[in-house]
Amino acid sequence: MELKICHIYPDLLNLYGDRGNIAVLAQRCRARGIDVSVHPLPLGERGDFSAYDLFFIGGGQDADQALLLDEIQQWRGGEIRAAIEDGKALLAICGGYQLLGHSYRTWDGKEMDCIGALDFYSVGDKTRMIGDYMFQWDEPSGGVKVVGFENHSAKTFLGSGVRPFGNVLAGYGNNGEDGTEGVRYHNVFGTYSHGPLLPKNPILADWLIRLALERKYGSAELAPLNDVLEERAHRYMVERLTKREA
Repeated sequence: MELKICHIYPDLLNLYGDRGNIAVLAQRCRARGIDVSVHPLPLGERGDFSAYDLFFIGGGQDADQALLLDEIQQWRGGEIRAAIEDGKALLAICGGYQLLGHSYRTWDGKEMDCIGALDFYSVGDKTRMIGDYMFQWDEPSGGVKVVGFENHSAKTFLGSGVRPFGNVLAGYGNNGEDGTEGVRYHNVFGTYSHGPLLPKNPILADWLIRLALERKYGSAELAPLNDVLEERAHRYMVERLTKREA
């Protein structure tokens, strides 16, 4: 089996170690004997999106997102939308997550039209939502607690065409108001989780790998890995955040 990972805008969208998510995906593939390659697509560089199996977009500041808007609106947005509708797996973090929606209005009133791939919008606020946080992801059997680190001033509000990634157990999530975190649509995961996200949540990393392989090959069985350290890190954060909220 082979998996081709596309890292979109690694030159601009890579806050708080987000690039570590790529390292985790590649390592967990190689540990199972799955051939994996990572293809960076920086600003201005074209790529054949049909050749990739899994996409990643990291987080960035408002200024970084603004630099991307012309290119996204002219051609790359269309490529991302087509990949999403084609069932490609995609993980988008914070700023990259916001870019998938309809629009983002900054706290000082600047309106940015995003690519409109998913039914949501974001609105900036002067108050930042920051800190370690946790949410319940119910898609796997029995549900999974996902831990991460959020640092955003934008509030994201989901429309009827998508569903939340999970429900907030500790922290703020999408907006600090409705208890939702992130977005799910087809094989897309959008979230405010920096950290990076996947080292502390290996179940999610494997879920993305499985989705990508199943779409490409029709089925995929992933051999278990020795996740003692990963599970210890995850358990530590779950216990810490549970005590904080008690």
